[in-house]
This record gives sequence, C-alpha cells and structure tokens, in this order.
Amino acid sequence: MPINPHGGTLVDRRLTAEQAEQLLNEVKDAKRVVIQDRILSDVYLIAIGGLSPLKGFMGQEDYKNVVDNMRLSSGEAWAVPIVCPVAEDVYNATQVGDKVVLTDASGTEHAVLTVSEKYERDLKHEAIQVYRTDEEVHPGVAKVYEGGKYTLAGDIDYINTNPELEFPEYNLTPAETRALFAERGWKTVVAFQTRNPIHRAHEYITKCSLEIVDGLLIHPLVGETKADDIPADVRMDCYKILMDGYYPKDRVALSVLPAAMRYAGPREAIHHAIMRKNYGCTHFIVGRDHAGVGSYYGTYDAQEIFNEIDLDAFELEPLKYEHSFWCKLTYGMATGKTSPAGPEDKVFLSGTKVREMLQNGEMPPPEFTRPEVAQRLIEWARK
Repeated sequence: MPINPHGGTLVDRRLTAEQAEQLLNEVKDAKRVVIQDRILSDVYLIAIGGLSPLKGFMGQEDYKNVVDNMRLSSGEAWAVPIVCPVAEDVYNATQVGDKVVLTDASGTEHAVLTVSEKYERDLKHEAIQVYRTDEEVHPGVAKVYEGGKYTLAGDIDYINTNPELEFPEYNLTPAETRALFAERGWKTVVAFQTRNPIHRAHEYITKCSLEIVDGLLIHPLVGETKADDIPADVRMDCYKILMDGYYPKDRVALSVLPAAMRYAGPREAIHHAIMRKNYGCTHFIVGRDHAGVGSYYGTYDAQEIFNEIDLDAFELEPLKYEHSFWCKLTYGMATGKTSPAGPEDKVFLSGTKVREMLQNGEMPPPEFTRPEVAQRLIEWARK
C-alpha cells in the first residue's frame, strides 16, 4: 500500500483554465498583492498538494500551535509556519471574506486568497522558536523579518494555468511521483533532499538506503537558496551524470522540489520529510546538519528532533546517518559505525575548501567526488 499523504488526503487547489478565467472575472476589481518569491513557492506547493493537508495559509490557531508545539490544531506534526505576510496598508484595507489576488513582482497572477482571518505575528518569538535565534544575519530569520508581522490567512485557488517551472521535465507533482512509483512497482521509496551536488558521502548514504528500499528519489530543492549556493542548473547536470554512470537506472528517479530554503535546521528537516511523504516516499534520509547554516545548529540536531514526534502516526521513517568520510584503512566510504579509522585516516573535505579548489581550476580528489562531476563543477567555477 502506498503511504498516505500527510493528513490523509492529497490536496489539489489548481483550477482548470475555464475555472480560472471565471474566477478572475469575478475578482477583476479585487486587490492585487505582490508577495515574496519564497511565499510564491509555498503557494505552488499548496496548490499541487506538496504541503497537504494545508489548503491555504495558516490561521492564527494553527500558526501558534506550529510555532510553540510543532503541531497543527488538528493534531498532525508540522514544523514551520506557512503564512502570507503583507504590507501594513494591504492588511488595514483587507477584511475577512475579501478575495485577494496574489501576484509576483512582474504582475503575473498566481492565486486567489479568500481571506478567512487576519492577524499579527510575533516575529521575534517565531524566529527563536523555529530558527533557534533572532539574529537577522541568519538568512531564514532575515526573510521572516523582511515579510513583516501583518498576515492574511485563508484557502487559495491556484489560477496560473501555465506556471513557469524550472526543469519542467523533472518538476513532477506529488500525484505524478506517486504514479511513477506505482508504475515501477516501488512500494518503499527513500527521498534524498539536497541543495548541493552529490558528492561521495551523499552517494554512499543514498546507496546504503537503497539496500533496504525499492527505489531512490533524488529530490533536489530548486526554489530560492542562498546566493553562494551552486546554481540549480549546474547541480542538475551533476545529478544526471551520477545517475547515468553510478546508480542502477531502474532503481533511481530524479525530480525537483520547487520549495524555498528556510535554513531552519531541525525544524526544516521535519518540514522536508512532510513534503516527501506527500510525494509518496516512505523513507527520508536525514544526514549531518540537515538544512543548517553557519553554527546555529548542532551536527545531529536535525536527527534528534524526530524523537519529538510520534513516528507511528507520522508513518514516514527517517533514516539517520552519521558523518561519512573516505577511509584510508578500508579504501572506501565509511562512518564511525563501520570504520575503525582514527582521525589521521579519515578524509573530509569542506564545501569551502572544494569551492576554493574549483575556483583555482583544481580537480577535487576522487575521495570527494566522481571525476565527471568534478569536471562539470570546474567548468562552472571558471565562468
């Protein structure tokens, strides 16, 4: 049996072209509100069911429960608020029951929000609870502050019938990945979340996971990330190189997740797991410093936070891996659980060190990444 979507039902808030035209005609005089790109990512994910059971933006009760208790008011585990911040003038001019058209900066209309509630958020409290810091240098906290405290809640109807998607060939909806898994006969599927090219440590833990499940979904995040992250098109090239040469083709699939990074560390690990459950995955890899940034989170905090939720009710199983390394003794990838190596026999390369090598045109060693991947990264770094 396939895993249930979070909350039991896979949400779909997309309108047909005819329905969208009719709704737009009804709201032709409604307010047009420009929202942040990261919020537009949430809009799209709500629409396709990636954030099931949400049908729209959280009301105050759900918001407070999530911030303080990591639960929706209905009881399901939930780790990060999904809210629609607006400017103060929009907030003051909007009443419960109004329909508001959500647009991007270019004016493209994406969704109609039927306002069920409006409220003010305690941004500092939210930052401390969700991000474990209120420092604005944290990129996730900065986005929270940038959005502001004025918030509209309510269900959405998605009216953009031809959204501009990155990598449309690989931009599968939860319904489509579920159909793919069924077509391939995969009853158990592990998802691998990444915003970086896959290096040897990643390859090792994904292949360890493949030993216990039917299929692997490489599910890179292609929404908004930090400016110094490697661009999504370069990363996609690297994933395809590895899939072509280093994975069994019938046991791995590639699809993208059009979500924005929040860099919320432990909380975001649960958030990522919920989305992968909606996409039909039964297992989820949680590695070292998942969704972390700087030194805000402990190395394995993102694994430990799963102890705070009821995994039986959650259904999806987190697979927790220690920091892996190239072992000089065994001449292969390993972790502290599988290798007797001391510090002198472990090869770790930091992302910073690798970026320095790439910028200097130096090939990262095979202990870190496959040579074909390294070559693609060097080509990018030289531009």
